[in-house]
Amino acid sequence: MRSTLLPLAAAGALLAAAGAVASAAPATATAACTPAQVVANGGLESGSSPWSASSGVITSGGGQTAHGGSSFAWLDGYGSSHTDTLSQSVTLPTGCTSATLSLWLHVDTAETTAATAYDKLTASIGGTTLASWSNLDARPGYLQKSFDVSSFAGRTVTLSFTGTEDSGLQTSFVLDDIALDVSGGGTPTPTPTPTPTPTPSPTGTPSPDGTRTPAAPAYTVSLTSDASGASWTGHESVSFTNASATPLSEVYLRLWDNAHGSCPSTPITVTGVTGGTASALSVSCTAMKVTLPAPLAQGQSGTVGFDLGITVPSGADRFGHDGAYNFVGNALPVLAVRDGAGWHLDPYTNNGESFYSLAADFDVTLDHPSGLLVPATGTSVDTPGGSGRTVTRATASKVRDFAWGAGPFTKISGTSSAGVKVNVYSVSGISSGDAQSMLTTAKSAVDAHAQRFGAYPYAELDAVIDNSFWFGGMEYPGFVLDLVSTTALTHEIAHQWFYGIVGDDEYTSPWLDESFTDYATDLALGKTGSGCWSSVSWSSSAEKITDSMAYWDAHSSRYSTVVYTYGKCALHDLRRQIGDSAMSTLLHDYAQSHWYGVSTTAEFKAAAQAAAGTDLTSFWSQHRIEG
Repeated sequence: MRSTLLPLAAAGALLAAAGAVASAAPATATAACTPAQVVANGGLESGSSPWSASSGVITSGGGQTAHGGSSFAWLDGYGSSHTDTLSQSVTLPTGCTSATLSLWLHVDTAETTAATAYDKLTASIGGTTLASWSNLDARPGYLQKSFDVSSFAGRTVTLSFTGTEDSGLQTSFVLDDIALDVSGGGTPTPTPTPTPTPTPSPTGTPSPDGTRTPAAPAYTVSLTSDASGASWTGHESVSFTNASATPLSEVYLRLWDNAHGSCPSTPITVTGVTGGTASALSVSCTAMKVTLPAPLAQGQSGTVGFDLGITVPSGADRFGHDGAYNFVGNALPVLAVRDGAGWHLDPYTNNGESFYSLAADFDVTLDHPSGLLVPATGTSVDTPGGSGRTVTRATASKVRDFAWGAGPFTKISGTSSAGVKVNVYSVSGISSGDAQSMLTTAKSAVDAHAQRFGAYPYAELDAVIDNSFWFGGMEYPGFVLDLVSTTALTHEIAHQWFYGIVGDDEYTSPWLDESFTDYATDLALGKTGSGCWSSVSWSSSAEKITDSMAYWDAHSSRYSTVVYTYGKCALHDLRRQIGDSAMSTLLHDYAQSHWYGVSTTAEFKAAAQAAAGTDLTSFWSQHRIEG
């Protein structure tokens, strides 16, 4: 739910889905797999070998910077007709059934168009194109891109990047930290015959009754930081209940922030698991299966515990540190959801969100140096710790995740007219006037959204402000990251209702939080969306407001335009069709009926149809809202 303040949010990761399921075939022995990273000199720090590259592509200066280390690959950027290449032969070992290519990409351009791709970068492996980017994907900073290349297992193939620039204004494509991680296999198994399946797809035994489980999660966490607040160690446990009639024999932990490292070297480590037997990490190290000692029948409960380590990487990101300021979003492992489709184990996306979790209770204790302020989800109480240290205990009920920050922030506080305590934490460089403006915006926004959708149910709201955030803004329960921007902050606070309180499967249905949040932002700022649907222009017959993140990661330049802009314009159109009063009642009642629950497109369409009084079939078709 990155903010639409900037078109930068449209540039995003292209995360391919996990591979195909298999049906049994005659038994054939397969080689054992030793997990490995098979790209040599992926950080470009050891000269050009074994890369083949155009002159000047591998460099360490000239106005661009590395993602890590000092060197990088810079393709194009001349402002004249030019082609640059970068390639390496790689071998994917036989027997390794999972292979993920990842890289970090930065694009900047002098082009002024918002519609025409003049300059392009294409990534391919084994002669198969994986993705292409253009001047339309320009944004500050790096984005990670990931691709499932498991189909090339057992082959030696060429990994290549080709940048082409026209005769006009420059576009620079900068690559760094390229890795190809292989894993899986390891014992003789039947050789599978691939059967095509939608990707990504839920796995495991589904709940035939559609019940979402494990239900009522309760997390207890105790962590201690180093002197900087960038490294945390301690313990986490989670209790849960099987709400489904189908026995629960395992749970999955989502270690989302491992997408920020190179699997199997990860920033989130889980060891010493109790209450079940842990399997190796999967889904690019972002999922861990824990097999329970015995299946839980409906209504039975279990608890899984583990030791936890968190290392915050460099970078002003939702999980990263900007100098002395740490932002720790999605770092606590949370339970995946099993529903009527099975386990939801979607890949991480940096383009938007993959998150799907049920409302839970968190009790989190954070032991840190007293010189660091620690804004966090929930209600926080500070008590003295050891010498020079403070213990912040944050508790939150009925939230889907937990996030915090740590750093020498400047803090100001206030109370909204409706009685919500609002805290604004600023990094250095944010003026007192801007901080005060953001406090005023936050107090106004939380009350405006509450009036439309239902009272804000938590005691306080923290906003952390840093103008270095490349993504605009990011929301967590009771805790948002943002730039100095009235529009962006109003948007992120609206997310407290859409995904925070009214949940959804963000990978499958990103419009249910982003479109609704941008619509709520317009209403809070007095914008009517008049005529905005008239500017809609679809790029293909496959493009729909209700497409999943799998589609948007493959069409990242269109994500913000369609999901944010077209989505909110469709809701404005719906309001004009059924009337202001009916639309206001619809959204308020819909939020109330899904309070702390999970919404779906089908349920919203049914509620809208009931409120409309006229057949909306043609409306859904015209606005490409399917489901």
